Amino acid sequence: MENLKILILDNLHKAGDEVFTREGIQVDAKGKLTPEELATIIDHYDGIALRGATKVTAKMFNKISHLKVIGRAGSGTDNIDIKSATKSGVVVMNTPGGNTITTGEHTIALMFALARQVPQATASMKEGKWEKKNFVGTELTDKVLGIIGIGRIGKIVADRALGLKMVVLGYDPYVSKEDLLKLRVEPVNLDEIYARSDFITYHTPLTPETKGMINAETIALMKKGVYIINCARGALINESDLLNALESDHVKGVALDVFPVEPPPSDTFLYKHPNVILTPHLGASTNEAQKKVAVLIAEQISDFLKKGIIRNSINFPSVAAELLPILQPYLSLCEKLGSFHGQLLDNPLNELRVEYLGDASNLTIAPLTISVLKGILQHQTEEVNLVNARMIAEERGIKITETKSKKAENYMSLIRVITITEKGKTSVSGTIFGKISKIIKINLFPIEAELSGGMLMLENQDVPGVVGRVGTFLGEKDINIAGFQLGRKELGGIAISLINVDNFVPDDVLAQLSRLPHITSAKYLTFG
Repeated sequence: MENLKILILDNLHKAGDEVFTREGIQVDAKGKLTPEELATIIDHYDGIALRGATKVTAKMFNKISHLKVIGRAGSGTDNIDIKSATKSGVVVMNTPGGNTITTGEHTIALMFALARQVPQATASMKEGKWEKKNFVGTELTDKVLGIIGIGRIGKIVADRALGLKMVVLGYDPYVSKEDLLKLRVEPVNLDEIYARSDFITYHTPLTPETKGMINAETIALMKKGVYIINCARGALINESDLLNALESDHVKGVALDVFPVEPPPSDTFLYKHPNVILTPHLGASTNEAQKKVAVLIAEQISDFLKKGIIRNSINFPSVAAELLPILQPYLSLCEKLGSFHGQLLDNPLNELRVEYLGDASNLTIAPLTISVLKGILQHQTEEVNLVNARMIAEERGIKITETKSKKAENYMSLIRVITITEKGKTSVSGTIFGKISKIIKINLFPIEAELSGGMLMLENQDVPGVVGRVGTFLGEKDINIAGFQLGRKELGGIAISLINVDNFVPDDVLAQLSRLPHITSAKYLTFG
């Protein structure tokens, strides 16, 4: 075997170096590099292990011929251009879950700091003051904590808060009531979280649905004097709305570890408010967590380079290299069919059925089903990838069924994805035309549309004038139509429209669209 060489960046914990050395892999450790500095040396190595400081940009992959893997010690991979890495055949790995405990504990630390005004009292003391009466706090015992997002971190927060004798409420549309009750968390809806909670903490991914979810409208539903904690994503907050709520005393205090831009602008009014506690994205910053993720990523990279084993890959399925060109179009189709479902689900998924029909029944289906799961789960958690999707599904109690049949209706090859929730069953079928992924049936509605870019999905009554009104409305909103497909079961009944659009469709436009005559629902979907 050739001599393997690894570049370590961003002051990765020394425990990672020790793993590579033990595996006989040469280590070249540097600090943070600029994109220009990294571009000159990136292809001198078999792999790179880094944290979040150094950016790996698209331009760096233009002449890649040697680099095989990039490993991110942590869950976020925003600093790596995944699309360019994939195109260049570079595997990108991360370590989901490695920072779970430390981020959960940091949330609890911020809650204590808010309750007892620890940072403010410390600052006062350091100014030589003794302002004991100004820092009367509140006990946590018997207070109500609302947790929005009960994933790995949310579960840690719930467990620690229960140990503090708090009442814990939980909201997560993708976790069943039964699973929450097993955690001793009371399952409630968002309105009840807002109405009852003394403290609210957020542990959700950043999606179109969660962006700006802390806003004037939702804050108005919260109990007066509520404390808000955000260790998830900075963009969950509408900063001006939150500042107004602080100034009106509707919100008693805020603790933030994450920001829309990092580092945040120092002159932001929200951050200067005396009742706002700030930490510089310390959720994962403990010695234990940094050591853990360094060891994990070093082990993963070593296994890949020496044994071809792929774990926690962001962009590469566990498929033999010679089969990948055959499977690639179907992997894309399956992920998009899953994403279609994922963007429609508003209840926990109980069961997933994937049917491989015609020529598709001859394929290696394990990675295809994983792609379906990834497509669904990526709208519920940022931690999912092609390797851990099935594990996450099993943790959530999702029953997975795969079937094969040589018959594919009127197509050479067909893949049907069926999701089952407590509200019922939804079926979506698709196939490949050349290398293009197309949907061909939704439930019993035959319809053919390309799964790419942005798409409007309308449910409407099949009466004259609907198409014209929709086209006129979108034109008035400067939204260009790239394709318009209709599906119906019978004349005059319910119909489905799939409209490929060139522009993003904001929520207010969707709301207006759904109020047009004979339109019963309107959703905006996106496909990479």
